[in-house]
Amino acid sequence: GEAKDDPEGSQVFKQVKEEAGSDPDIHILNLASESFFEINALQRGADIVIQKSLKEGFGLTVTEALWKARPVVAGNVGGIRMQIKHGENGFLVNSIEEAADKVEYLLQNSSRAREMGQAGREAVRDKFLITRHFKDYLRLIGELCS
Repeated sequence: GEAKDDPEGSQVFKQVKEEAGSDPDIHILNLASESFFEINALQRGADIVIQKSLKEGFGLTVTEALWKARPVVAGNVGGIRMQIKHGENGFLVNSIEEAADKVEYLLQNSSRAREMGQAGREAVRDKFLITRHFKDYLRLIGELCS
């Protein structure tokens, strides 16, 4: 499917498909944004998640991958920067070459990749889950009432 918030998406998809050619090791999927089960399964099966956006709001895909304890290699843009601590739970990159270098590093250093994945899960739990916000509200109410 085509994402309404990604006007360049179909052009990039076509270019990637052409570049991949008939390489049997490259599998390109174009899933509809409603393909929640498939996307979840792919992220859970991945060793690394790449989100190489040129523009991005918050980037929920990054949060989802971090929650699944996967290190993320992501574009150094928008709300992604709020989620990725460079070198701790993933890498922020500015070029395709830099992304490739970081992916190669993580594939060659699987124990470090696992550590980064766990750090990502902890970061999501500590910063973005509603339970964290609920605790903040309870603390604020407690302070206001005392």
